[in-house]
Amino acid sequence: MAGAKTAVEWLTSVTPDPEACRWEWERNPLGVALLPAGKAWDVLILPGELGYPTLDVLTRILHRPGPVLVDFGDSRMGFFVAPGTAARWLGTGIRTAGAGTWIVVPYPGRSTRGVRWLVPPDGSGTLTDPALLELAMHEAAAGLAGGEGG
Repeated sequence: MAGAKTAVEWLTSVTPDPEACRWEWERNPLGVALLPAGKAWDVLILPGELGYPTLDVLTRILHRPGPVLVDFGDSRMGFFVAPGTAARWLGTGIRTAGAGTWIVVPYPGRSTRGVRWLVPPDGSGTLTDPALLELAMHEAAAGLAGGEGG
């Protein structure tokens, strides 16, 4: 559980009141809290049909990508990237969460009835390099176009 505790500390470090965030995780029946993007990370949100093959590509080339969330029904995946990425992102069909936005985040290591971690944070601050993510997206899209995806 040390990894989950460290992950919690890393996640709550961006909040104005970390204790209130922990309290929200404990009291919210969905097991989630709202955290501000744009401080320690931004989030690039891909459609699930592109996100899963993109994560497959990333996990083939990286020992461990940064944290990745998936929403209720696997329709969207959020890849944690460096702060400032959202403001510079030009790709179409990709939503972003950066400075001034908030994201729904489950408690690390607990299952919830909705958004969940595919790659949970480990507390080290590891993020996915946005250039590498873009290349993985292109490879995944090419595979989908060629009939390899699914």
